[in-house]
Formats: sequence, structure tokens, C-alpha cells
Amino acid sequence: MGVAFGVLGPVAAWDAAGDVVALKGPRHRAVLARLIVARRRVVPVGRLVEDLWAEPPADAVGALRTFVAALRRTLEPERPPRAPARLLVTEGPGYALRAGPDAVDAWRFEEAVAAVATLPPADVAARLGQALGWWRGPAYAGFAGEPWARAERSRLTELRLHAVERRAEARLALGLAAEAAADLDAHVAEHPWREDAWRLLALALYRTGRQGDALAVLRRARTLLVEQLGVDPGPGLRGLEADILGHAARLDPGPGGAARVWERAAAAYDRAVPSGARVRLESTVALLRDLAVTGGGGLLEARRHRVSAIAAAEELGDAELTARVIGAYDVPAIWTRVDDPEQAGRVVAAAERALAGLPPGGHEAVRARLLATIALESRGARSARGPHAARQAEEVARRLDDPALLAFALNAVFMQSFQRAGLAPRRDEIGAELVALSARHGLAGFEVLGHLIRLQARSALADFGAADLHAAAADRLAERHELPLVSVFTRWYGALRLAATGATAAEAEAAYRDAAAGLDGAGMPGLERGLLPLALLCLRVRHGLPAPDDERLDWGPYEPWARPLRLLAHDRRDAAAAALREVPDPPRDLLFEAMWCLTARAAVAVGDRETMERARAELAPAAAELAGAGSGLVTLGPVAGHLDDLVAALRRAR
Repeated sequence: MGVAFGVLGPVAAWDAAGDVVALKGPRHRAVLARLIVARRRVVPVGRLVEDLWAEPPADAVGALRTFVAALRRTLEPERPPRAPARLLVTEGPGYALRAGPDAVDAWRFEEAVAAVATLPPADVAARLGQALGWWRGPAYAGFAGEPWARAERSRLTELRLHAVERRAEARLALGLAAEAAADLDAHVAEHPWREDAWRLLALALYRTGRQGDALAVLRRARTLLVEQLGVDPGPGLRGLEADILGHAARLDPGPGGAARVWERAAAAYDRAVPSGARVRLESTVALLRDLAVTGGGGLLEARRHRVSAIAAAEELGDAELTARVIGAYDVPAIWTRVDDPEQAGRVVAAAERALAGLPPGGHEAVRARLLATIALESRGARSARGPHAARQAEEVARRLDDPALLAFALNAVFMQSFQRAGLAPRRDEIGAELVALSARHGLAGFEVLGHLIRLQARSALADFGAADLHAAAADRLAERHELPLVSVFTRWYGALRLAATGATAAEAEAAYRDAAAGLDGAGMPGLERGLLPLALLCLRVRHGLPAPDDERLDWGPYEPWARPLRLLAHDRRDAAAAALREVPDPPRDLLFEAMWCLTARAAVAVGDRETMERARAELAPAAAELAGAGSGLVTLGPVAGHLDDLVAALRRAR
């Protein structure tokens, strides 16, 4: 609606042209500020009256309505008479400000600070410099004494101080010690209780060659802390002083700096946080989340320790803690077959218990994360619980306007988007939203996920030009953010593209074998087992060749669908027909259409009319797609060709 709001300083508003919107008197500003504090939620009229007046007048409700009406005219001057307001709305028992996520400077500031967590130092310094420039004074200036503003003011102030120090760290990492020192000098003068600021200032001075000044800063910090707060300096300041006096090599920027920071931070955490503290469980899950995307042993270890962390949380009997521990493991997932079904079942059961144990009211974000976890870990199951949980998680995430939560929920929605064949366009929409959402909010892992989902969907639709772009984008992000598992999928996509665009069977087989080599040690048994034999089978079917007959091949979970064609390769038609009758319905996952096409080929070969009819009905919605290409890994060619063969065979069978 073109209106922007500012609370990082005096409460203000600007129109689409950037001109200041006149907000009239202090009560009008107070109403607006109170609604911004509510973050798009409804504030009941009674609560607004209590917050606006220490002793409400007799006509307080009428006066409040007058203020709201005046604000509406100011904020939406072109709204026709009696047309419903779109920005400051009446809803239920009160009012809400439906400002967009980027319309309030405080909200943008929060997003900017959160987004830099995974960025390199140069981007951190630039983005935080821009964000700190949005501050025009103390947050919610003019309402410092209001109880309803107190917590929000404190939170935003703490966030700003954190941003100043985070930017200083980035500048130090970039070798800009002099710039960091200038900012930090003023910072510690205004906020002398922040030990980390003193530490950073002393380090910046030392790196500019001012050892004496660095030691003087540490002495000044010690004096202020002891005299004003009655506390001794913490280990960070004491350790830095000893390092400066000893000219410790780790104080100088250079190779190995990240390792030194990790060691120091880990040691500080061990000293500061008691071994039995519950916060350690949540910190552990945060580490496991990062470990899971490092590939190989890291992924296997992350899964194993994740279950242990959940069990430890449940032992404490705290449903809220358990819910947070479960929901914090929001690792982006692209493959629709779980690596360890038993473990996934245990996670789902724990999530259901935590969901039931949460006290009623509130905890919406925590509940949504549990629901998304249930949907993700129950992928491929035939129960309606997974799709329902995914929809619920998405609804809550959109209502809360929480980007990270929405990305997690969309991952769950994707995993439950295989109710039938032919849904590649729907998954393309999910991927597109994930890419856009994640790019805006710095969610690198989910941005990669969005590109991989679109790679799969565009492959299914035979749009390899677009799929190439998404593969390249995923690889660039993976290189920048050190996500080695991404290349597993893009290498397989390269083999699929060759197989689907005219390569010889020998060329495509070589590409698949090369891609399969990248699966060794990837830590993804749900993807690895049977995939190469399946790819070779699909390739041979496309080229009119018999199924591979190498007895050493491990067909993994795809063996039931491969068996009839393998028997046919040995002219065992009766055995193939019997095996076909035992083939189960394919799991509703990325290979759903491929499994049905394999079943259809066998049914045509043995003349199984009933199975042909079922295959035709299941595959019909995907007539415009490439069979199996929605996986981004293998293909059996156009579904339409398989449908034509089924129709012709059914005519002959009449």
C-alpha cells in the first residue's frame, strides 16, 4: 500500500513518494506505535484504551475510534468513502496494522541482522552498515515511559548493540582495524557494561600497532566493571590482556583464524554454560543442523545424535524444550525417500508426543515446526497425517509472517506433494516461492533447495534450459556456503540431461556411473541403494534393450519393479507375469511415474490387462511429462509414449 513506518527513532510514516505523512497529535502516534508493537496482530479495544490512558476518560472508546479514523484517512487518503480499510483494519474485538514485512524499519532491521549469520565478512559489514543507518534515535522515541513499549525498546536496543559489535568483528576480519576501533571507541563510551565491545576495541587497537592503547583500554574496562557493576572482567578480557602482553600469534589475522575462533568460542562456552544446562541441548541441535549439510559422515552423525538429543530432552519431561529441540533441526530435504525409516518413525512419534504435551494457547511457531517435522519425516507414507500436518504448518507460518518457518513448512509441503502423477507444475511453484523467499531473507540452504526443486520440476516438463539455470544457481550457492551434498544431485542431473537429450546409451551409462561414484560416502542410503541399477534399467528400456542381468547389482528398494523386466530379459514370461502380480503400488514420491512406467512395460509384455488399465489411469495426469525426470536423476522418456503403448496393447487384448 506504499506506506512505510519508522520506529527506530521518533514514530513516523512516509508515503510511496518518500514524503513524511503527517500523523497529527501524540495520541495518534501512540495508537500507531502500539499497533506496530503488536506485529500485525489484533489489539483489543480495551487493551488500547488501557495503554493509551493511565486514567481513561468516560468516552475513551469513542476517542480511540476518532484517532483510528483520522489515522486511516492519513494513511489511505485515496480510499473511497465507506470502503473497508486495507492497512489499519478492524478485526474482531480490536484493530490491527496490516503492514507488509518490509514496511517497518524495525522489522527490516531484524531481518538484516538475522540474514548476516551465514554471510562472508564483506557482506556482513556492508549490510549491517546499511541497517544501522536506519536508526534515527532511540527506538520508539517519545514512548520511553510506556509499559507496552518497554520490552520492544529494550529488545531493539540490544539488537542494535549486537549489530554494532558484529559489524566490528567483520571489519576486523577484513583487516579494517582502524575503522573498527573508531566505531567501538564511541560504542564503549555509551555502553561501558558490554565486555565484548571492550575486547573488540582492544583487539582493534592492537592490530593497528597501538599495543599501549590496547592495554590501557583493558585497564579502563576493568576499572569500570569493578567500580560500577561490582564484577571482575570475564575470561575474554583477561585472556586478551595476557595474549597482548605475550604477542600471541592468534591475535594477528591470517590463515587459521576460523579454527582459532572456533577453539576459543568452544572453550568459552564450556566454561560459561554448566554441563547439565538445558540450553546445551538446543545448542547441540544447532550444531547438528550445520553438520548435516557437510555430507558423508557428518550427515550420518547428525542423524544419530539428533535422536539422542530428542531422547535427552524427553527425559527431562519438558514438552516445550523437547518441541524446540525437535523443531530446530530444520535441515532442507530434497529426496523423498527417508534414509532410515525406523529413525524417522521415532522422530515422528516424539514430535507427536511433544505436540500433545504443549500447553494450550501460544507456541504457534513451535507447533508449526513440529508439524513440519512430522510431514517431512513421514514422507512416502500412505497416511493422511503427513499432508495434513504440512498444510497446517504452512498456514501457521503464513499467518505469523515468519520467513524461516515458512521455508521449513514449504519443504514439508513439497515432500507431501505426490498425491498423484503429473504434479510437477505444482512443485515448480513451491520451488519458485522458496527461491524468492530465501533470497530475500538470506536462507541459503532453502534457496538451494528451491533451485533443486525447480531443477526437478523443469526436467519433468522437458524444459532443460531452465533446469540448467537452476543447476548452475544451486552449484554457485553450494560453493559459496560450503554445501558439498548439492553436487551429488547436480551431477546426476547432468547424466539425466544426457540421457534425455540424444546421447547414446554408452555415453549416458558412463555419465551415470560417474555420478554414482559421487554417492560413495555421501551418507544418504535412501538415495544411494539401487539408484545406479535403476538408472541403467531406465536407460535400457528407453533404447529397447533388455534389463541388466548382472547378479552383483544391488537393486535396493526398486527390486520389485525391476524383477518382472529382469525375468523377461531371460525369456521367463510366466515367471515375469507372476512377479508382476506381486508388485506393490509405487510409493508416492519422486519416482512414482517411473515405477508405474516400468510396471506398464512389463504388463504390456505379458499381456496383463488389469495392470495395464491401472497403469494407464495412474499415468494419465502426467501425459505432458517425462517419466521419472521429476527426480532430476533418471528418465524413461515421455509418459505420453508409454500411454500410447498401453492404449495399443489394450486394443489388441480385446
